[in-house]
Amino acid sequence: MPTVNIYSKGNNKIQDILPDLKKYLAEKLTCGDMKLVPEEVSIRFINIDGGEMIANIEVEINAHAFTERVKNQDKICVDVMNFLKEKVPTLGEVRVWLQLSELGHSW
Repeated sequence: MPTVNIYSKGNNKIQDILPDLKKYLAEKLTCGDMKLVPEEVSIRFINIDGGEMIANIEVEINAHAFTERVKNQDKICVDVMNFLKEKVPTLGEVRVWLQLSELGHSW
């Protein structure tokens, strides 16, 4: 189950497209026979008060390090950045990080 943290300094327009973003991320992070569905992607929107950010919107995607994701990690980041900019042109600068690791989980 991928988790996504979206950090923003006052630009809440991105929240309007969260269902579309969940669907897009499920497709981008699908690997081989393991098809993700939007309900398996957890997105958290975090409003930043103070501090210094690199961009207006910063996105951290945490997911399991499947081989396909590792090979395509830079492309995934650029594609997600472009998706967000196309959906909400007023976002300004967007930066995306894909953090791939071995994960445990509890159910």
